[in-house]
This record gives sequence, C-alpha cells and structure tokens, in this order.
Amino acid sequence: MSKYNTLWEYVQNNGSHSFKLTFEEIQNISGIPIDHSFLKYKKELTKYGYQVGKISMKNQTVIFNKIG
Repeated sequence: MSKYNTLWEYVQNNGSHSFKLTFEEIQNISGIPIDHSFLKYKKELTKYGYQVGKISMKNQTVIFNKIG
C-alpha cells in the first residue's frame, strides 16, 4: 500500500479529463505533505487511469491528466 493511495483514489473518482490541485489540497486529501518522494510514487497513478502532468514548485500545484 502506497502512502499516496488516498490521493490516487481521489484523483480516480474525480473523473475529470484534466484538473489541478494545490500542494495544500493534496496534503488535505492524503493526510501527508507532498515531498520529494512524490516524484517516485507518481508512476503508481497510471494504475488508476491518470498520470501526473506538470508539477509547479513556484505555484505549488500539480496537474493530473486522464490517460487515453
């Protein structure tokens, strides 16, 4: 079980083709702050039908895109 499973399930249930979450929203959803390990874990999201798009450190946002 990944520490980001709660976030991945949220993303999957969102159903949008593409959407953006702030780092703060991600922390509220997952219960943990986003950190460097997110880059390693983000590949797990493909199992849920999504992929991580752009990560903006300046704006502290992450874009999620539906695969296909």
